[in-house]
Amino acid sequence: MATEIELKFRIPPARLAALRRAVATARAEVQPLAAAYFDTPGEHLARARMALRLRREGDAWVQTLKAEGAGPLQRLEHNVPVPGTARPTLDIARHDGSAAGDALRRLLADAGQPPLQERYATTVRRTRRLLRSGGAVIELALDEGTVQAGPRSLVLCEIEFELLSGPPQALLDLAGRWAARHGLLLDQRSKSELGHTLAAGLPGSPPTPARPLRLGRQADLATARAAMLSNTLRQVLANASQMAAGPSEAGHLHQLRVGLRRLRSVLGACWPADDGGRLVGIQQALTTLFQQTGAARDADTLATWLWPALQAAGAPPLQPAPPAAAAADPAQLLCAPATQQLWLALIGLALPAGDGASPAATTGLAGPLAKLWRQVRRDARRFDSLNDAARHQLRRRIKRLRYLTALSADLWPARPVARLLQRLKRAQAQLGEFNDTVLALAHSRALADADPPAWFAVGWLSARRAALLPACGEALQHLARARPPWPGR
Repeated sequence: MATEIELKFRIPPARLAALRRAVATARAEVQPLAAAYFDTPGEHLARARMALRLRREGDAWVQTLKAEGAGPLQRLEHNVPVPGTARPTLDIARHDGSAAGDALRRLLADAGQPPLQERYATTVRRTRRLLRSGGAVIELALDEGTVQAGPRSLVLCEIEFELLSGPPQALLDLAGRWAARHGLLLDQRSKSELGHTLAAGLPGSPPTPARPLRLGRQADLATARAAMLSNTLRQVLANASQMAAGPSEAGHLHQLRVGLRRLRSVLGACWPADDGGRLVGIQQALTTLFQQTGAARDADTLATWLWPALQAAGAPPLQPAPPAAAAADPAQLLCAPATQQLWLALIGLALPAGDGASPAATTGLAGPLAKLWRQVRRDARRFDSLNDAARHQLRRRIKRLRYLTALSADLWPARPVARLLQRLKRAQAQLGEFNDTVLALAHSRALADADPPAWFAVGWLSARRAALLPACGEALQHLARARPPWPGR
């Protein structure tokens, strides 16, 4: 079993010629590749983010099984050369004895042993070049070709940076310089993911929600926080990749912002403030990006429920100019060079720490969680006396506490964690509905001066705001009576 340490970037068409010249030096190698990818009729491998392929590399054949690794840089890969020049038959027994092979066997057994069939194929012209940088040997692979699934096809144009030896930070540094020079766009979507969406007839990868994190009860703090950051970063990069490439939907923006909130929660609560000076700049950049995408998310929220609800209530015709009318396109923000460098800085921050001693994760996380819980409980108990700005701040703290509790759930007793998460979820939902109403009310008041019919919305939303307060208070009182699972509460 090998662990690939690599980064993949999409290449803007206007920058391809210059990048091709930079890769195709005198020592570069060109190799034709043709691969067939396999999955079950129910797409079990795709849903588990695994890829199984047969690939012709020149005159040789290789069967490969891939799965996710521990972080955004890593992928598990098990390669088995297959003798002969004729196309071989797929045989999953070739992967027996490897971790990925065992996982595939379990996956198929749980699914009832469905058959594996070819789902899509790729044809690629790969230009490969080796570079030495920062004490590392790095392979650059420029791939140009197509993905084919039945009558549908998709053009491939991407470059991979793979670490062959040396420190991972050297890979990030080199990739950052090439990304800045050639306008490269980090893309977490693998060839198998592109092929899966093509075979399924989808316009692109669907929105990616948060995924559970499994931490061992004995994990140390450095390991736990790196795993928590990697988990949140996966969600961010998956949605950002599809949004930057297009097309995307409101769900991608929503999940991107959820991922950014989770990521910022981890950095704020779990990271040492003196972490080499990197943290301050990263947090500032994240805050800016989150704020820049907020107007578009607010417009989506209003469009989803406000205007239809007003029409159903008999409102006169309105001109619902969204607050994001003059805001930057989120996709353009994600393609910006500063955002691309931010992603690389975050991946670097998630790299495993050195061999220095680290306290137990339970010891390191109990304090920040207990402090946040005390703030939440205090404001939950006095919710009726808070103004709307303080109520919004309470909602943000509840979100952070929910995200951090879910990410660290393996460290604490299961039943108290489940009960607390249930109460946090209910309180967050009630406050979310209240906050959306407050946001819509402010927006409608701003419209009313120029569009008098908007006063109907002001009255309707004012009544809705008042009606939501009792349910918010009840959910918060229920939350305040919870018994958190960590010590020092």
